[in-house]
Amino acid sequence: MSDVVRFVPKSELERARLIREARAIYDSIFPPAAPDRVPQDGEERVKT
Repeated sequence: MSDVVRFVPKSELERARLIREARAIYDSIFPPAAPDRVPQDGEERVKT
C-alpha cells in the first residue's frame, strides 16, 4: 500500500502556529467555561 505525502508551504505552517499561539493566549485570559471542573489547589470554586 502506498502512502500519500502532502507538501505544506511554510506560510501555512506559520499561520497554523500563530493561530495555536493566539488561541492559547486567549484561553489563558478567558478560560473556557467548565462548571463541573474540580478546582485546583489554591483555587476557589466559581459559582454560576
